[in-house]
Amino acid sequence: MPKKKILGMPKPVFWPVMIAILAILAVGFLSGPIGVALFGDLGFPDWMKITTPKPELPAAELFSIGPVVITNTILTAWITILVLVGLSIAATRKMKLVPGRLQGALEMVLSWIYNMCVDAAGEKFGRKFFPLVATIFLFIIVNAWMNLLPGYNTIFIELGNGHEAHLLRGANTDINLPLALAAITFFMVEYWGIKTLGGFHYLSKFFNFKPLINAFRHKEGVIGIFNGFITIFVGLLEFFLEFVRIISLTFRLFGNMIGGEILILMITFLAPFIIGIPFYGLEMLVGFVQALVFCNLALVFSLIAVTPHGEENH
Repeated sequence: MPKKKILGMPKPVFWPVMIAILAILAVGFLSGPIGVALFGDLGFPDWMKITTPKPELPAAELFSIGPVVITNTILTAWITILVLVGLSIAATRKMKLVPGRLQGALEMVLSWIYNMCVDAAGEKFGRKFFPLVATIFLFIIVNAWMNLLPGYNTIFIELGNGHEAHLLRGANTDINLPLALAAITFFMVEYWGIKTLGGFHYLSKFFNFKPLINAFRHKEGVIGIFNGFITIFVGLLEFFLEFVRIISLTFRLFGNMIGGEILILMITFLAPFIIGIPFYGLEMLVGFVQALVFCNLALVFSLIAVTPHGEENH
């Protein structure tokens, strides 16, 4: 007669596992500040107690290489680059017609991003935009997920001036990195627009004086002149919004990432151990969504830039 199972586990295994989970939950709650406030210090060892988190917006300066200051977020950005390069080399070092797990996983992710670009922008422009979109997506999501690994925001070092700082901190939580990604996106969008449409034609959608000139030349009256000024105003507004994109891209990514980091720090402080696990899952989802949103916006802005003026809405 087969043994009865609970949630896919045999009964003799299920109950010890549940007891262990409940015990860890109870210890985490009682050793945290909420448990201490309710029941007092029950004498748990120091290694079970989480120090009070001290979230800071500016990145901590760790050391300098000549005139270049290296912060903890620059260090983690370098680690992310090394991880991505290492994964790429490992997946493509011995490529096979029937791919292994790592090669297959990398091909699946890149194929998904490529198809997203082609579906949105067509074969010609999709292939052109793909390297930028894929790089942004992979860099943001790996940064976000690595920030959830043990060691991030938990290892402190002395800075020599009486202060201490995190050795590793998620690069996405430093406003300079989202700003750099937004600036790169802005530069590439403008470059593609000018290269595809030509400088004069591309800039004409921002500085379009032709309707006003025609209104005076053909004596179209007050309505024609008014429409000419409206066209100029709308063009200047679009030109201004090109730069606003940098701000919106920067603060969308920075705000969500710093908010998630503070949430994780506070949850693991208030109730250590297992209670924080669901929030780690939530932050993995947030990291994926933010990477997807950023790269999709970069894709849309690029497509708008290479679309001839007057065809954007068709």
